[in-house]
Amino acid sequence: MSLLASSGTGISYPRIIRCGDRAIGIEFSDQVSETANLQVLTLDASLAADPIDGVLETIPTYRSLTVIYDPKTVRGAKLGEALLQRAAQGEIERSAGRLLEFPVFYGGEHQADLEDLARLKDMTVADVIALHASAEYRVYMIGFAPGFAYLGGLPEILHTPRLAVPRQRIEAGAIGIGGRQSSINSVPGPSGWRFLGRTLFKLFDPMRPEPFLLKAGDRILFRGIDAAEAAELDRQVSAGTAKLKEIAE
Repeated sequence: MSLLASSGTGISYPRIIRCGDRAIGIEFSDQVSETANLQVLTLDASLAADPIDGVLETIPTYRSLTVIYDPKTVRGAKLGEALLQRAAQGEIERSAGRLLEFPVFYGGEHQADLEDLARLKDMTVADVIALHASAEYRVYMIGFAPGFAYLGGLPEILHTPRLAVPRQRIEAGAIGIGGRQSSINSVPGPSGWRFLGRTLFKLFDPMRPEPFLLKAGDRILFRGIDAAEAAELDRQVSAGTAKLKEIAE
């Protein structure tokens, strides 16, 4: 399957975008979609398995891959041509990524917007929780903060604009909704997302061999837990004995 495509604007994809004197981007679509994201991840995996000389780092996003390079080793124009050729040769890899189950305590002190969201959607709190936990989410990208996970797959009925005035501090692990996306907070900080609950697993820990818990392409299922299970999981995470469940397929 060729990765070349055209948009309604007449622009052909993928296309190369200059990002300064040490980076270029290869963009696969003007729309956010699972297909575009899979194309990004397929090329990213190809470059990891068979590197192009001069490439220093790759950064996958929703629909483009940023490639940082050494201009002393490879010229930007030549690299762009090589990336387009690599993209045209590749088959979309649909099996990449793990399927992970995240236990979530919906409610408590970290459900800042759960009741308001239920009223806004004319639903019960239990219905909002059940609907949010019913979907399979895709990690489209890691960004904004170390380990912060942007998730696609949010049921359409839960699509909700972000808050007009951001809160000044939301804790790590908070599960949020922003527009068409869901998210998992990785570090404490300000946010305008609407939050429903929290997972106790740490998405970012600089002391781990792999500081980021998630990667683009991973898929997530949320499982609601009660206060007692959340307290026990908190104890296990603090002790370093908690294990995130990976679902075999």
